[in-house]
Amino acid sequence: MLTSAVLVPSAPLLVPELSGDSAESAQVRAAATAAVRRLSHEAVHWVGVGVDSEKAAGELWRSGVGHGQIGTFAGFGADVRTSLDADATGEPVPSLELCALVAGWLRARADEEITVDMHAVSAEASANECREFGKQLRKQLDSDNRPQGLLIVADGASTLTAKAPGSFDERAAGVQSAIDDALTTGDPEGLLALDPQLCRSVGAQGRAAWQVLAGVFTSSSPSDHPRSTVDYSDAPFGIGYHVGTWRP
Repeated sequence: MLTSAVLVPSAPLLVPELSGDSAESAQVRAAATAAVRRLSHEAVHWVGVGVDSEKAAGELWRSGVGHGQIGTFAGFGADVRTSLDADATGEPVPSLELCALVAGWLRARADEEITVDMHAVSAEASANECREFGKQLRKQLDSDNRPQGLLIVADGASTLTAKAPGSFDERAAGVQSAIDDALTTGDPEGLLALDPQLCRSVGAQGRAAWQVLAGVFTSSSPSDHPRSTVDYSDAPFGIGYHVGTWRP
């Protein structure tokens, strides 16, 4: 049964070895760590959802990402190792998706015994495809008698300032405002209304993962509006980051 969904950024800066002593990074990290620790008190089995920008055409999502494998942030500047389950072994897989690396790193901050069943959704998936996948996940979560946690790993627009990774795009502020409003108020329909092409243009790579989240919370009665709490919502490096929780 789904207990709650925790929303965190898909950001390497969460890892201290990659972000140094940046006060901005520390604030995001503290919020994300506190959120997953709360989730660990409710469920030791998590389903994770992130975005896979490199998947083959026609493949809408990939399940079991990183299962039994060791990941590393070496490609981002430091050989910090992560895993999605306690039994992972072998040499680090250099190509493991960023969302899986982040989920694994946060898992270890919460409880080493937690297992994360990670899904990577195509950045090309339509809003309707994401919603349908979310509905499937909700059925899966609610069919299990064990308490189930959902971990959404996603970033907002990356073009909010001139120094942002994607430089500046004047459309980004409007897109990020719509994202922030929907995540803050627990509005699945607001997330489903996000335009995939526009989100892609302003670097809002988390769009697909958030629309899966919307599908998870539109599969039940329309009157069951999710209860949302916000721990962090800002764009310190020109990228929209959100940490919060949605509850059924």
